[in-house]
Amino acid sequence: MIRFECDRCGRRMDPNDPLRFIVRMEVFAAAEHIDLEEEPPADTRQKLQAVLNDLATADPDEVEDQTYRAFRFDVCDDCRRKLMAHPLG
Repeated sequence: MIRFECDRCGRRMDPNDPLRFIVRMEVFAAAEHIDLEEEPPADTRQKLQAVLNDLATADPDEVEDQTYRAFRFDVCDDCRRKLMAHPLG
């Protein structure tokens, strides 16, 4: 049997509880607009090689954290209300 508890306060919840809510959060890098019509700089190949060299020795988890992460939380109604009032705590 799957047991649910609020990821914020620890309260136990029934799987079919109408007051059990799911909170999803995505964190990703803000990318600038890329102008595809613009002529690439002459040193583009060197810059790309430098990025690839950095990635070859980087911690994969750290690279992922810097580009995209998704979270999913189960919360009770009380915690949902608190999150709705102050999403960033």
